[in-house]
Amino acid sequence: MITVDNKKTFEIKNLDLFYGEKQALLNIELPIYEKEVTALIGPSGCGKSTFLRTLNRMNDLVESCKITGDVSYHGENIYDQNTDVIGLRTKVGMVFQKPNPFPMSIFENIAYGPKCQGIKNKQALNEIVETSLKQAALWDEVKDRLKESALSLSGGQQQRLCIARTIAMKPEVILMDEPTSALDPVATAKIEDLVVELKKDYTIVIVTHNMQQAARISDKTAFFLMGELIEFGDTNHVFSTPENKKTEAYITGRFG
Repeated sequence: MITVDNKKTFEIKNLDLFYGEKQALLNIELPIYEKEVTALIGPSGCGKSTFLRTLNRMNDLVESCKITGDVSYHGENIYDQNTDVIGLRTKVGMVFQKPNPFPMSIFENIAYGPKCQGIKNKQALNEIVETSLKQAALWDEVKDRLKESALSLSGGQQQRLCIARTIAMKPEVILMDEPTSALDPVATAKIEDLVVELKKDYTIVIVTHNMQQAARISDKTAFFLMGELIEFGDTNHVFSTPENKKTEAYITGRFG
């Protein structure tokens, strides 16, 4: 039987990134596959979050940042000068470490992005809000509270709201930068279940410090160390039979 390789959403080649004189990423080569969860693991300061931010050009906001190499999204280099960066960030959404709901109602948090895109029809907005909250596994908890402030939600609910807010923009990719690090175990489990559910419709790249989390929810794992990609492969393989001694040492807790 011939196995068909999953389509690549991103293909990263020869990626180097500098903050001023300091090189933060060294010659990264990595594919990101469609409708899979790719976990980025490694100790603090190893380049995971920096790499994540190259995928939607968030590093553009850092003045001293310089990037060389090729980051292709569906075959187009996103660092080409003709790239529509706002369009890219719509397609490649991001969820941050700490929940960051807007200081407005639950409904307005979700409707804000679509409104900015020109959607004014009330029924259309109602549908987007409901669908997004359902996909983020939050609808049943907030459907009678849509006019309440999003800041009244618990931390775990706020993070799912931020995921719903990202979904409302109809992205193809969701980047997550340690989305559960500020949450308790119960809320963390809900986000993990949600990530597994969302990969049916989205390509997900997640930075995590939690080895067990990476093992539970990801299809592929990339291990970063001091700005280098040490190992990349199927999560089961990376965790059970790592090919690099440094990967094995990190996964077994001998450093990091």
